[in-house]
This record gives sequence, structure tokens and C-alpha cells, in this order.
Amino acid sequence: MVRSVEQRPVTGETVDPRVAGLRSAVARLRRELAGHRVELADREIAEDELAALDAMAVSGAPEVWRLRRSLLLVAGSLGSVSALAEALAAVRHAVELFGPAVPPQRPGA
Repeated sequence: MVRSVEQRPVTGETVDPRVAGLRSAVARLRRELAGHRVELADREIAEDELAALDAMAVSGAPEVWRLRRSLLLVAGSLGSVSALAEALAAVRHAVELFGPAVPPQRPGA
């Protein structure tokens, strides 16, 4: 049987479609950012946070407030680069599917 690079063997585990969507959107933005040859002052921050978003998605149960924090850092790092706007919007939409952010509770609060 021939499989594409993106296909995985079925193991009986169900994958949360939100996680799959987030990973796909992050991968797209990472590709587009890598192909964007214009110098960006905060490119490294955006790349680091995209890697963090992917790592959180791989964990299977990402904390929404952390997803939103990383999204804000990516958006702030990329500024208003119109060439990346559509891919960034896809990441934003994927993060929003996880629900509203609930700040972490501090002990004793």
C-alpha cells in the first residue's frame, strides 16, 4: 500500500479535529513565513511561538490561555505583513476553536 507523506496509519485513536486544524494552520504559516524573504525584526519570535503552538497541539490537550498568548506574540511579531495575513488568520481561527481563554488560577487566589 502506498501512503502520502501526510497520512498516518490508523491506530484506533481519534484525533481532535481542532488539534489537526491547528497543526495544519501553524504548518502553513511556518511555510509561508520561511518563504517570505523580507527582513522582519521579530521573525525569530514568530518562529519560536509557532513552534510552541505546534508543540502544544502535539501534546493533545493545550491550555487555551497559552494558545492565545502565543497567537498574540505571533501576530505582534508579524505586524501587518499582508502577504502572511491569510495564513495568520487561519491560525487565529484554529486557536479560537478551543474556546475562550481562562486565565490560570493562582494558588490562594
